[in-house]
Amino acid sequence: FIIHIFFLAGTGVLAVGLWLRFDSRTKPLFEGVDSPSVFFTGVYLLIAAGGLMMVVGFLGCCGAIKESPCMLGLFFIFLLIIFAAEVAAGIWGLSNRDKVIEEVTEFYKQTFDNYKNTKQEALKETLRLIHFGLDCCGPTGSLFDAAKDICPKQEGLAILVTTIFGMIFSMMLCCAIKRSREFV
Repeated sequence: FIIHIFFLAGTGVLAVGLWLRFDSRTKPLFEGVDSPSVFFTGVYLLIAAGGLMMVVGFLGCCGAIKESPCMLGLFFIFLLIIFAAEVAAGIWGLSNRDKVIEEVTEFYKQTFDNYKNTKQEALKETLRLIHFGLDCCGPTGSLFDAAKDICPKQEGLAILVTTIFGMIFSMMLCCAIKRSREFV
């Protein structure tokens, strides 16, 4: 069951990344001379992470269905790598919290100023996504309160817990498959 959730989450992340990249409202952000590199990086990371999650979920599903210790072992190794990357990203984010807040605020202000001057639909959509994603409304709104909050969000913890359970269950299934083959 957890493997299916992982696969579906990967599909969702990939879909959001592709939507942000190819939607007619956000596509002009990629084509301008002064396009924000932060937006580029974020969208391409979403696409890569979603694709990786789908591949890992596929390995887990096929490994469980075919009862393949090799595929389940690969699934475990990929989950371990993803878990290490999540922990490293969390530590980096906490240790560079002030820099991240400063860069996000600067990106927001530049985008808002550009939108005020040009009224581009792509910039409006970007601002809407920032407001929705950070649960804020403007650079002096709850953005700073949310960004300075050192407590992790529950969604981040849920992803870590799901990854840990996936690793545990993949090893349990792998061991059960090996034991059942010894008795045959």
